[in-house]
This record gives sequence, C-alpha cells and structure tokens, in this order.
Amino acid sequence: MKTVILAGGMGTRISEETVNRPKPMIEIGGRPLLWHIMRHYSRFGLNEFIICTGYKGYMIKEYFANYHMHLSDVTFDLAANTMQVHQTQAEPWKVTLVDTGIQTLTGGRMKRIADHLVDPKNPDEPFCLTYGDGLSDVPIDRLIEFHRVQKRLATVTVVQPPGRFGLIEVNGDVVEGYQEKPPGDGGWINGGFFVLSPSVIDRIEGDTTTWEHAPLQSLATDGQLSAYRH
Repeated sequence: MKTVILAGGMGTRISEETVNRPKPMIEIGGRPLLWHIMRHYSRFGLNEFIICTGYKGYMIKEYFANYHMHLSDVTFDLAANTMQVHQTQAEPWKVTLVDTGIQTLTGGRMKRIADHLVDPKNPDEPFCLTYGDGLSDVPIDRLIEFHRVQKRLATVTVVQPPGRFGLIEVNGDVVEGYQEKPPGDGGWINGGFFVLSPSVIDRIEGDTTTWEHAPLQSLATDGQLSAYRH
C-alpha cells in the first residue's frame, strides 16, 4: 500500500522556521518531521511513499538525494576525487517526489499525483494520506483494517483535542472551582491520517480544490466516509 504525504504548503503559521525551509523539514531530535512521519508508517510495513512537494521542494529532494550523506560517516579523497560512505544506514523506502506547485491546494496536490496512485494490477487498492507536519501514535495497521471492514471509500482518523486553558467557575466575585486544562468539549476533529480509495480523486476538480472542503463533504453526504476514533 502506498502512502501520500502532503508536503507542499508554505507553513505561514510558523514563518519564523519556514522562511528558510519547508515545514516538513523542521527538525525534531536532529531529524526532519517528514522523516519521523515516514518512519512511523514504516513500522507498520508501509515503505512506498509519494511526497507532494511545493514550497522549497528542492530541499526535500536534496535531503533524499543525499540521504546517506546525512546519516553516515564519509571519507573524501580529494586527490583521487572519490567518496567512501561508512556504516551506511538505509531505510527500506521507495520515495517518489512530485512537484505539485507552490499555490496548489491540498485536493489539487492529490489530483496531480493520480497517475502515481493507481496500481494497474490492483486498481482498487486503497492508499494512506497524511500531512507533512503532523505526528501521532495512531496505529496504522488498525486504521487500515478498520477501513477494509467498513467498505467505504474513505476513512478519516478523528481525535478529541484537550481543553487549551484552565476552567474557572465563578459565583459573583468568588471562585468556586478551578480545573487546569479540562477535557475538550467532546467534539471530534480531523486527526490527519486517512485511508482512501483511488476513486476519491474523481471528486477533486483541480488545483484550487481543498481536500477538506467539497471532496470530504461530498463523501460524508453520500455515506462514504468512516471515522476511526483515536
């Protein structure tokens, strides 16, 4: 099964970091966010990735083009013009990088990689989709199994965010209760991890389509969107 990662946005909400690099390349523990996301999928046996690039996408291409250089010790013999890589570390990944444009919206990026998604031998094989800036411990194997059992076109992982602020109960000018960051209001939100049938691409019109708007809404209206609670 293939995994699509949307990694082309400009990351304007964290511009102090993304002025120099795309958001998926921001490092945690010395490794890019993108690497951590891919490593999580790889733990569940998903090792084929299609990465939708855009803003500063050349930096993502450079990272994978020189993957061994980033992770291994290297000896350069300048006189002989040779390079020796020591203790090579390699993940079992097949990575396809597709420039989907800087201004293209999330749905449009998916539309642009449609030819990379469909396996002629198994055209109905679903694929995973996630964003290039979200980390989670969602069990990918259970998510995929849930999708297969539900037999709908799309599955979205839903989560309940905790409350952001402390809750104070006030009676007049007297505080009668205080709770630091209580549970949220019980609402479920998009957790960012999808399993999708290739046919959902037909619901995307073009570059200006936002995946989270009309396509997802039409799937919900048609009863073709399942919610995996995490």
